[in-house]
Parts: sequence; structure tokens; C-alpha cells
Amino acid sequence: MKEFLTDVTTLRANAREHMEKGSVTDAYGADLERVLYVLNQALATELVCVLRYKRHYFTAKGINAHSAADEFLQHAGEEEGHADMIAARITQLGGEPDFNPSTLTKRSHSEYDASSELEEMIREDLVAERVAIASYTEIITWLGDGDPTTRRMLEEILAVEEEHAEDMLDLLDGLQ
Repeated sequence: MKEFLTDVTTLRANAREHMEKGSVTDAYGADLERVLYVLNQALATELVCVLRYKRHYFTAKGINAHSAADEFLQHAGEEEGHADMIAARITQLGGEPDFNPSTLTKRSHSEYDASSELEEMIREDLVAERVAIASYTEIITWLGDGDPTTRRMLEEILAVEEEHAEDMLDLLDGLQ
């Protein structure tokens, strides 16, 4: 049987020390302040995506609008779920999730879009998904093994963002 790197007595003593840090122990290997900063950017990105998809849902018009609107609404809900996951992780790490609406678009990696044409909506949503995919891929690589819980959460979100990009591409192809 493989032995622990730290003996049980030391693990227990370390766990009692700095209990106010909650889940963040001496074993946490990432730059906590930077992780919280990056997660708040990701939170802003997800919230802007919710707003963009909701706008597109309510304003989509045209022959293919119904199926596209249904997709927009589904994506808005999934992006909101991502925002909730990220906000919960920020809190778990001892930070404060930043929901300040006056700075959301400045902190977001993706842009808000107010297009009125269905094809342009889909294109902008595809661009935003590609931005999210690139951002999450970079963050995941940067985190490495320093924060495996955050990394796994972001990998899960990344997989959904990739599905969203494929959905937008399919909608775009359907317009041709």
C-alpha cells in the first residue's frame, strides 16, 4: 500500500490550523488571488453571455427564428448555470463573486451583442463561444495541478461551450 506524503498526525494538525480558510489548505498550489481574479472575469463572461442569449431569444425574427430562439434560450440557461458554478467556487475559495452590473462588460472576455438580424445574432454567439473556449482552455492550462477542483469545473464548462459553438455553427449552416 502506498503511503501518504504527510503522516496522518501532521495532516490532522495542519487541518486544525487556519480553519478560517475553509477548503484552502497548505496543499493548495495555485496563486489564490489570481485565481479569484480570473474566476471573476469568467463569471462576468458567463453573465454577459446570459444577457446576450436572452436578448437574442426575445428578439429573433424570421423564417428560422423559432428553432434558433429555442437554442438561444437553452444556452442562456446553461450559461446561467455556469455562472452559478463559478460564483460558488469563488465563495468556496474565500472570495466574493463580483456581480456588479456597471463593470460586467469591462471584465467579460466576450462582448454583448444587440444585433437585430438572425444571422448576425448567430454569428456573434458563435464568436462569443469561441472566445469562451479559448479563454477556458488557457485558464485550464494555466491552473495545471495547482487547483484541480477549479480546473475540473472549468473543463466541464468548456465541454458545454464547445457544444454551444457546434450548435451555433449548425444554425448558421441551416441558414445557407
